[in-house]
Amino acid sequence: MHATRTRTGLPLPLRAGIAVLVVAVAAVLTIAGTPASARADDTESIAGAPCADDGTVDGRSRFSYEAAPGQQVSDCYSVANTGSTVQRVSVYATDAFNTESGDFALLDADAAPSDAGSWVVLEDGSTRMQFDLAPGQSRPVRFTMTVPADAGPGDHAGGLLVSAQTPSDQILVDRRVGTRLYVRVPGELQSLLNITGMTATYNPTLNPFEGSTAVTLTVTNQGNVALAPALVLVVKSFFGTELTDRRLENLDELLPGSSRTVTYDIGPVGQYVFVEAAASLYSRGDASGASDQAPPAPQIDRAAGAWALPWILIVALALAAAVVVFARWRRRRDEKRAAEWIAFTQAEAQRAAAARGSDVGAGV
Repeated sequence: MHATRTRTGLPLPLRAGIAVLVVAVAAVLTIAGTPASARADDTESIAGAPCADDGTVDGRSRFSYEAAPGQQVSDCYSVANTGSTVQRVSVYATDAFNTESGDFALLDADAAPSDAGSWVVLEDGSTRMQFDLAPGQSRPVRFTMTVPADAGPGDHAGGLLVSAQTPSDQILVDRRVGTRLYVRVPGELQSLLNITGMTATYNPTLNPFEGSTAVTLTVTNQGNVALAPALVLVVKSFFGTELTDRRLENLDELLPGSSRTVTYDIGPVGQYVFVEAAASLYSRGDASGASDQAPPAPQIDRAAGAWALPWILIVALALAAAVVVFARWRRRRDEKRAAEWIAFTQAEAQRAAAARGSDVGAGV
């Protein structure tokens, strides 16, 4: 079971002159073989899961269909009050999306679905049913899903939700439990993942033989099939030599049209003046379970360079060069002064000798 996240916050309606904040505490997706549940405390809890024709939970973790445009599918969703108080629940379908962190999420309760969530009609002919459940009571809700005639080929994602709202002081707590819904429409299926952005920066340490490379990538599903991406990362030298072990990173499933930005630190990497972060992107496969399998996604290779200057060595070399230049300048200055002193003393000696010769001539 995983908690879904809402795309936007809910409004602050005025009720009896008091602003009531509607908080979506949990929208949990069923991905295991047992019903998903959302529990705020020991007395208020709900659950939902796919069910068989007789209304019993059948162990499915999701609703998954293959349906052509115009085709209709019927199924059953079992909702249960697993708490100890009477609860009024709402059952409805909505669309799915990927959050910025890559999580599978469902739209807010007040957001109108436009894809698979809008194809579902419940057993009473509406898109949202409300009824009371006693503690421990469960009820099967049958529904039909009709694929529009203009539905595009590929995967369409949504979810079936059961919601229970409970007032708490001035806050209305909305517990949402959801089960994923996937619809594969046959046609030209395209498996295409791409790295739509990549940058690299080098993080040095005082030790010139240590450091790490931070690489940021944006992975986008540009096809029409939900895929689970995988990245292989490595750092290379200017000459193409691999400086690190290859690193495998598995990303969560990306729905068609969705993107996710991830950052990894790869190291240790010495300060070799210039390094290159290389990434290979491929898909771990189509996990929809549909018999109409999409072709494998092609591998995508990208690279980004970063300067890895050994500043400690550069500063040390600069200081050493400055010392050498200063020593040479001082030696030349001292040599010049010595030469000037020798020339001066020689000139003084010549003047003194000339003066003595003048004195001798005058005496004669």
